[in-house]
Amino acid sequence: MYKNIIISLAILLSTSFAQPDVPVEKWEGKKILLIGAHPDDDSQSYGTLAMLRDHGNEIWVLLLTTGNVGTKDPKMTRDKLSKIRRNEEIDALKILGIDKSHYINLGYTDGELEWADRKEVVGKIVRWIRKIRPDVLMAFDPGWGYVRWHKTDHRTASYLAADASRAAEWRLIFPGQIIHEGLKEWRVPEYLFYSPLEKDANVTVDITKYNDQRVEAKSKHLSQFSGMWNDYRGDDPKLLSKAERKEFNDRISRMKKVDGKIVENFRYYTGFPDGIGSGRGSYPK
Repeated sequence: MYKNIIISLAILLSTSFAQPDVPVEKWEGKKILLIGAHPDDDSQSYGTLAMLRDHGNEIWVLLLTTGNVGTKDPKMTRDKLSKIRRNEEIDALKILGIDKSHYINLGYTDGELEWADRKEVVGKIVRWIRKIRPDVLMAFDPGWGYVRWHKTDHRTASYLAADASRAAEWRLIFPGQIIHEGLKEWRVPEYLFYSPLEKDANVTVDITKYNDQRVEAKSKHLSQFSGMWNDYRGDDPKLLSKAERKEFNDRISRMKKVDGKIVENFRYYTGFPDGIGSGRGSYPK
């Protein structure tokens, strides 16, 4: 029994503190798929995405909702906000060097993702995983040995991403994609989870060189990160009051520093999708 406990602990430690064989800063030629709930969720990783794109990696962004509810402006409509946030997302990705053809939105309603048909959503994500065949999947951290608290759509998106990555590798799950669409099952080799708790983060990425791109890309989400949240007046920051501009600039410029370097933190994982949150097992190298 004592021996079994030691073995289990060793497996847990080896996966929870796993590091990529090649540091993220040196990744080249990888396909990377980021899954989020809303336009702007990827902003938590903008510095890293800018760096990865600059290093020749292929970046795809798949968002599950249009963000059509995220406002307190009484004059705003869902359709109008959906269009605004699509344009904001595309403009932000352009700053990072990511073409709009690599932006996918599944079109679900903001704030209602947990009530959508789960099988349908997972099937759509699986289709894109099998099409893109990513080397790395990025998503909200679902938690490590516990359920990570996120607000509703973020929490749901984190588990949908994990469930889809598991389903994608089994050819008898959503077999129509394989039989009729010519897709192949796909196992995602590596995961980079954003928005982890401090205690779970095991990868720190130096984005100092890409901070200006990060801030400029975040500035495109004017409807979310400024006074436009309460009163949308257009896509020009000059329409903000002096006080609003200061608050906006302060918000998009916020950064985390370690040893004088601007960084973004992640939880890196490689192994069976079933172990994403529990640390059970890993694939042989």
